[in-house]
Amino acid sequence: MEAVLVLNASRRFRYTLDLKKEEEKQQTLRKIRAHAQAIRVSNLFYIGIEEGWYDGGSIAFAVILVIVVTAISDYRQSLQFQNLNEEKRNIHLEVVRGGRRVEVSIYDLVVGDVVPLNIGDQVPADGVLISGHSLAVDESSMTGESNIVHKGSRDPFLMSGCKVADGSGTMLVTSVGINTEWGMLMASISEDTGEETPLQVRLNGVATFVGIVGLTVAVFVLAVLLIRYFTGHTKDPNGIVQFRAGKTSVSDAVDGAIKIVTVAVTIVVVAVRRLSACETMGSATTICSDKTGTLTLNQMTVVEAYAGGKKIHPLDSASHLPSTLVSLLIQGIAQNTNGSVYTPEGGDEVEVSGSPTEKAILQWACKLGMNFDAVRSESSIIHVFPFNSEKKRGGVAIRLPDSQVHIHWKGAAEIVLASCTQYMDSNDQLLAMDEEKMAFYRKAIEDMASGSLRCDPCRPGVKVAVQLCQNAGVKVRMVTGDNLQTARAIALECGILGSNGDATEPDLIEGKSFRALSDAERVQIAEKISVMGRSSPNDKLLLVQALRKKGHVVAVTGDGTNDAPALHEADIGLAMGIQGTEVAKESSDIIILDDNFASVVKVVRWGRSVYANIQKFIQFQLTVNVAALIINVVAAVSSGDVPLNAVQLLWVNLIMDTLGALALATEPPTDHLMHRSPAAYQVTVLLILNFRGRSILNLQHDDSAHANKVKNTLIFNAFVFCQIFNEFNARKPDEFNVFSGITKNHLFVAIVAVTLVLQVLIIEFLGKFASTVRLNWKYWIISIVIAAISWPLALVGKLIPVPETPLSKYFSGPYRRCTRILRGRQRAP
Repeated sequence: MEAVLVLNASRRFRYTLDLKKEEEKQQTLRKIRAHAQAIRVSNLFYIGIEEGWYDGGSIAFAVILVIVVTAISDYRQSLQFQNLNEEKRNIHLEVVRGGRRVEVSIYDLVVGDVVPLNIGDQVPADGVLISGHSLAVDESSMTGESNIVHKGSRDPFLMSGCKVADGSGTMLVTSVGINTEWGMLMASISEDTGEETPLQVRLNGVATFVGIVGLTVAVFVLAVLLIRYFTGHTKDPNGIVQFRAGKTSVSDAVDGAIKIVTVAVTIVVVAVRRLSACETMGSATTICSDKTGTLTLNQMTVVEAYAGGKKIHPLDSASHLPSTLVSLLIQGIAQNTNGSVYTPEGGDEVEVSGSPTEKAILQWACKLGMNFDAVRSESSIIHVFPFNSEKKRGGVAIRLPDSQVHIHWKGAAEIVLASCTQYMDSNDQLLAMDEEKMAFYRKAIEDMASGSLRCDPCRPGVKVAVQLCQNAGVKVRMVTGDNLQTARAIALECGILGSNGDATEPDLIEGKSFRALSDAERVQIAEKISVMGRSSPNDKLLLVQALRKKGHVVAVTGDGTNDAPALHEADIGLAMGIQGTEVAKESSDIIILDDNFASVVKVVRWGRSVYANIQKFIQFQLTVNVAALIINVVAAVSSGDVPLNAVQLLWVNLIMDTLGALALATEPPTDHLMHRSPAAYQVTVLLILNFRGRSILNLQHDDSAHANKVKNTLIFNAFVFCQIFNEFNARKPDEFNVFSGITKNHLFVAIVAVTLVLQVLIIEFLGKFASTVRLNWKYWIISIVIAAISWPLALVGKLIPVPETPLSKYFSGPYRRCTRILRGRQRAP
């Protein structure tokens, strides 16, 4: 951009008698020059009005275009996250309406609803406790106090958002939504804390580093160009020195300095980038998965039972069982449950609600003749011993009308069996539990467990999903509270264990055995474990800690309240959306809405896809940045001018940022990435064109200014075509066929087509804005050929083996040591 400064000087006329003719002649010449300068200034002012706004207008348009496209993309992403947040908040829960339990969304909860509460639940609204057994609530989210509050007749008030820490109960809803204490609190704060994820931190670090490099190079180039200019080493296209000490005017010197600063600013435009991404699961190396409901269907029915000292047959009839035994069995099932049975009017089929295990047992009891409401009304509950994963059993103490007290237990079969001292035979007689009978029941439990009768078979597709994980280098480990026989049977069925030969320690281990090891022994054995049975939540936490100490990136699935520590400790915590408690969901990073392990594998796949696409995009960006930076820096330092101006680089940045990101973000995942790019080729070819372009293109006889414009336009055109061709290389960095699946990616094809069309328009019709000239067909072919050579070069690069240890590893050690030394000196007094 040129500026012309006009100074109006007053002229003083002196009248003397001895005025010489020479002085009159000089005065006349000065007048003529003054008038000519005024005419020139007027002409330049007019031309500036007509053409001087092209550069500024082009830059402003490019910046506005990038801002608009980026804003639209961010807005669409925000809408998607808003939908995900709505889905996350849409908790489904059971309420009692009309005497029956129905499942409703938390958004459909109304005042007057009766809501059952169990351990791990989140209180969905403000309300009053109607009845409860050992109900304890964590109110730290509302009060800030970490103490567990026991609820009863003295303190019956429940606040929305609090978690049930223990026990069970029933509440009456008194306020919902924004009218609750939790709702009023959430309305006054924003959920988005603005905290960056680890991947964002790393990428922002890369962006900061690239920005620092760009600024450093720009300052260096500025210093070199200023020294060259003021020492008389900078020449114009005609070979004339632009600055001569004592001869060049101040205004011309200022103009030259401004052009130099513009060149340096162009370097910054090339180098400064903004990179961001979301944290994903793409780097997970192992998954510690639950069994029930995740690997299995969690749809249970009673298919085998032992009572009266023998196996019951037929299963659904009580006619062959003694009456006292049937009465006690039905009493224990009806009272020691959190489920319910609703019998519709008209005698239709009963509706059973509760957990899958409870539903299966209640349905079996109904077949034995249980009248659920009648049995529960015949006795009163004295105390409830809530079931949890630590004790692996739960019980209830009830008082009968004759004041007798019965205690009924349920839980892990071998745990309950170990507590038994007597059993009732087929004649209603109580007999001592001797070793022979104990062995009989143990054998029955093992036989049922080895036949995976604890639950239905594996979910459809789980075996394939496990195999996909193993092929991708992600080891799947089953961590379950069931006994080893059940865990072994399911692990063999879903492919976690390859054969019976693998079902030995340490591949198959019990929780208490792992718990008994020292910290060092746990770290050594953790990698070998494939299945852990009879594990407590603390065992899962110890396994996660041991695996992380070995350098693994650990993903953990969980659904219970006691899984919260392991979910929080893991690199990626995945909570189950259906069976998972609200405590587990709050402690997790990702919620699996369908509780299916195949969906966990999809998370890994998409996580790797995000990581791969980020790497592709960064590789593509760095290729463009490095090439453009080197071309402009070398050209600027050597000749004082740059072949790629600010407007052209803004167009290239639009290709890199917006269009490139959209094109490469839609590609499917890849497991291995090639870290080589054809940047060296681009730099070499385009620098040759910059320094020898006039002779190569046979432009020696053309006007110098026009020849330079043709040469720079060809460099710009070839550079853009190199990036378009490099997009194909970037989409398949670990495959030889870069065109595979391209017809399915319509967005990629559309973006490449739009980029080509816009490039033609810029060269052929928008030369004034981009400082380019029209190219003939020969120059277009040269541009395409230069770019197309990057394809075979990339193919050759893929044949070169990539070292297992990245080059950065050799420098990271000394860097960390230097950092520790500097920090130590800073701490020193």
